[in-house]
Order: sequence, then structure tokens, then C-alpha cells
Amino acid sequence: MGGGTSSYLEVEKTDVVLLWGSNAREAHPIYFHHVLKGLDNGARMFAVDPRRTSSAKFADAWLGLNVGTDVAMANAIGREIIAADLHNKDFIAHSAQGFEDYKAHVEPYTLEYTEAITGVPAEAIREVAHAYASADKAQILWTLGITEHHNGVDNVKSLCNLALLTGHVGRWGSGLVPLRGQNNVQGGGDMGALPNKFPGFQDITNPDHRAKFETAYGMELNPNNGKHLTLMLEAMEHGEIKAAYCIGENPADSEAAAGHSRALLEGLDILVVQDIFMTATAQLADVVLPSSVGWAECDGTVTSSERRVQRVRAAVTPPGECRHDHEIIGELAKRMGVDSWGDPTPQELWDELRSLSPLHAGMSYERLEAEGGLQWPCPSEDHPGSPFLHGWLWEDDLGGRAPSPFSITEHEGPKEQLTEQFPLRLTTGRSLDSYNTGVQSGGFESPIRSGDELDMNPGDAAVLGIADGERVLVSSPRGSVEMGVRVQPDIPAGLTFTTFHFPDLVDINRLTNDEWDRDSGTAEFKAAAIRVEKLLA
Repeated sequence: MGGGTSSYLEVEKTDVVLLWGSNAREAHPIYFHHVLKGLDNGARMFAVDPRRTSSAKFADAWLGLNVGTDVAMANAIGREIIAADLHNKDFIAHSAQGFEDYKAHVEPYTLEYTEAITGVPAEAIREVAHAYASADKAQILWTLGITEHHNGVDNVKSLCNLALLTGHVGRWGSGLVPLRGQNNVQGGGDMGALPNKFPGFQDITNPDHRAKFETAYGMELNPNNGKHLTLMLEAMEHGEIKAAYCIGENPADSEAAAGHSRALLEGLDILVVQDIFMTATAQLADVVLPSSVGWAECDGTVTSSERRVQRVRAAVTPPGECRHDHEIIGELAKRMGVDSWGDPTPQELWDELRSLSPLHAGMSYERLEAEGGLQWPCPSEDHPGSPFLHGWLWEDDLGGRAPSPFSITEHEGPKEQLTEQFPLRLTTGRSLDSYNTGVQSGGFESPIRSGDELDMNPGDAAVLGIADGERVLVSSPRGSVEMGVRVQPDIPAGLTFTTFHFPDLVDINRLTNDEWDRDSGTAEFKAAAIRVEKLLA
């Protein structure tokens, strides 16, 4: 099940926060308010990030590691915890398996060896290791800085190892928290918008799960896992997918090596886009279905990063001939010969979901209204919901489950190495007042960024003879774009940064690297090799 282990309140009451690969102050400002309350209550925070972000400035220490060295850093922290005899031996013996293999694997990751890989001083790594392991309660928070790598899954597993090593999981105040970057991302996965899961994270390949849904839906279902977006694009390239139906997604701008993904979308026999704006993807479509999923136009539920399901209610009538997503999909079903769906309301759809997903079975609309939301798992209507997950790790018999395994994760580094031709590293991320590819937050002048700046270290800019505000040509092996430069002392030498919010001004994803994680399908947005050249007037 993909979900953060802890509730928002817990970060306010924890003792140590590792904020890893996340500028939460700008990318997750509501959650960061809870973090700030935790700091006010005495928690220590360590920020692990290539940039000294606005979030890192609130931390007790900033560990400015080289891009793509997160596994090495996590392994070194694990090794130091073991070497200092700070690991939770009782918890490991009771709740974990594979410790000896993990211990042997991290042994080479000495503080000095890891300093040479990550660029982080050995003493800083030691300080984090001791603080995290010695704390009564501790949390690790992360986002795209961990996952948007060719080995993002290993990055996450290496952080989970630290929680397993110290017992900082499965109890209130300690946990592992992937912050969701968009409203209801958590809810999308929960509802089955994954290629290998039914709603409630039930495996498609499990015959018992499949039989339950086949009975409910009155039809035989494909027993094989589907494709995530990256595999869909590969299948388009090979001619195996000739049509696509895109709902609320803008892959023409959001995919790495965007020029390639646009060519694939343009080459389809038919592309149908269902959205609230004429996105770059919609402009390529053969058919556009205008939907009404603006935040004030919908009735239903959303699920937050703490797995809390809450009711949302429509405040305005959708404009023009727009229809709600479920109405459009239902009408398409009718046109394709399925008459059994009827015209269900959002509540009726939710009740069907509850009948099929044990995680949500106890969450009636009445309870969601009365209690201001509930956190899954909530398997019955007398269940209070679950503020934190994996409490079974502390039960005498592990709740009948097997001990949780340590993972063996090896440092690899970015796929795209720096060269004489492309000597600088480009990493991308979010800024405070904008949103993803700018579809919903564009059309205004940002007080934070004008949208077309590349942040550069002062020394790098000086070597290239570039002054703050000057225009440059930025190139990667996949293409080139023109943009302005912001000289920023918080950017380490050799690193550059920009956002992906303004594709109309700078087509930055034309440059990003589409090497991808073979487990998750996520591309390595965080680690492209580039060169920067001053544009002459």
C-alpha cells in the first residue's frame, strides 16, 4: 500500500525530522506549517538536499549532497548507527529480517568514503546518524528529490532501512512520510489509478481480488498488470499502442525529454483529452472533452498525504457544456453499449468503492461529514481510522505477518554523467506560488519567479562571464532552450536549478533526462547534464 505512515500531528510532536530531497516550504507549504510547529516544540531538523533551499534554512544542519548520491548517504548513516551501537537490537530481532546481510552490505560506506561520494563532511553525516538513532521519536520526509531518479525505488528503500534499523516506524511520532505534490494524488492511487492495483491497493494478479471485482462489475477482467505511463510511451514508440485517452494529465509538457513524448502523442491514430483547460496535450488531441474538475466544481472526496479522506462539495456550477468526469465516462460507456451503469451520484460511486475496498469500508459519507475526515485503513463503521501504519511491527506475534526485510541498495549515481561538452548538472523542482506545468497557476506575474530563470552558482557564472539577469542558451543531449540567469549563492558549484512551471516560456523538459526507474517508471528529472552559453546581444 502506497501511503505515508504518519499523520500531520505527529510531526508536530516528534523529536527529529530528516527532510530529504524536499523543499517542503515551497512544494508543500501546508504540511511545512506542521513541521514548523514541531520545530517550535523543540524538534531538530536536518535537511538533506543538493540545494540550500528555503526549507533548509530552518534546519539545524544542511547536508548538501551531490545529486544522485542519496543511497550512499543513507547507507553511511546506517553503517554509523550500527558502528556506534545505536541500532534497536530488540526491534530488529523481533520485527526485521536480513539484518546481517544489510550490516555487511553497508560496511564499506565509511564516513570518509561517503564524504568523497556525496561531498558532505564526515562529521555532518555522523551528527545526523546519532541524532536520528538516539531520538525517542523521529520522522523521515521526502518527495521528488528522492523519487525522480533512475534508482528512485532504491532511494526510498534505503530510507526505509533506516527506520527499520532504529524502530522509527509503526508507532506514534515516528514514521516515513512521502509528501504528495498535488491535491488528491494519494486518492488517485487509492482508487486504483495504478496499472497493477484495484482500488484499495488490491493486486490485479491475485485471483481472489480479481474474482471480487468481476462479481461486482459483472464481467471478466484482464488478469495481467497494465502499463504505467513510461511503458505506455515505449509501447507507442513500438506501435503497440495506437490510441490514448488522457484525463487530467499534461504529458506533452510534464514528461522528461518532452520533445520525444510530444512526437509519440502526435503519432497516435487518435488522442482523446479530458481536461479543464486547453493544455499542450489537449492542443495535440483529435477530441477534447471539457470536464469540470476545478476545486470548486466537484462533489466527492479527496485524500491527503496523511491518508485522510475528506468530503468536498461543489460551490459553483460548471461553465458551459462541461461535465463532471464520472458523467463523461458514464456517457462514453453508454455510447459503447453498456447500459447497466445508470447515472450514479458521487455518493453512490463512493458506496460501491467502500463495498470493494477494505481500507475504506467504514468511511460512510455520514461519518466523513461528522468527523471531518477519516484515515485509512478504516475497515468498519465502528473503526476510528488509523493515524499511523505498521503498528503490527510491535505486536508480540507480528499480527501473523512475516518480519519486515531490510533491502540491499547500492550507490549508482546519475545515469547521465557530466562531460567536457556538458559539464554542469541541472536539477528541477517546484516554487511556492506555481503548480506543476502551470496549467492551473499560469496567467499571472509571479512575485517569486518570472518563470524563465536558471539559478547558477556565482563562481560558475563568473567563469562563463555571465551576469545576473543575462540571457543564456542551455543545452543537454536532447535539445536547447533560451532563458535568463539568476546568480544564487545558495546553489553549489557545478549545480543549476530551475522550475518546470513555465513551459510556455522555457520548455525545460526538453532538456531533462528520460532514463527511468525500472520498478516505478519515474524518469530521472533531477539529474541532467547540461552546458550553459552566454547569448551575445
